[in-house]
Amino acid sequence: MKLAWLMMMASWLSPVAPHLASQTCLATTVYLEARGEPRMGQAAVAEVAMRRREMGLWGKQVCQVVSAPKQFAPTLVPSNTPLDNLDAWKQAWQIAGAALHEWSLPRDERRYVVPHALSFYSASIPAPSWAQGTPLAVIGDHRFYTVN
Repeated sequence: MKLAWLMMMASWLSPVAPHLASQTCLATTVYLEARGEPRMGQAAVAEVAMRRREMGLWGKQVCQVVSAPKQFAPTLVPSNTPLDNLDAWKQAWQIAGAALHEWSLPRDERRYVVPHALSFYSASIPAPSWAQGTPLAVIGDHRFYTVN
């Protein structure tokens, strides 16, 4: 399956099945951003997107947040990028579902992976200008920060 197809499917689902659309968008983001990372790192990526949604940063819906220009991989990689690792997709789907469930709970009942993190980057790229100081957490290849 291709990135463009998944994101188009999510936009079609949004009015009739918003939870399924959210899970599709979040799973796509987890897959593209962190499919080679440990489960905790993938969950942390999902958590950053969910925290941004809760705060209204770049949108009120998960799909809006992860589709905001230059914020997450769905807008940074070519739209014909294949998502062809079925095992990684299944894991991303499970992690996205778990994140959506976790963020449906009251704040004081949630279990956070990276409390307060609003941004992350992979150490495989040069550090962005906003990545100042010590990260909140380093999980696998990703560094998590409070800045946005």
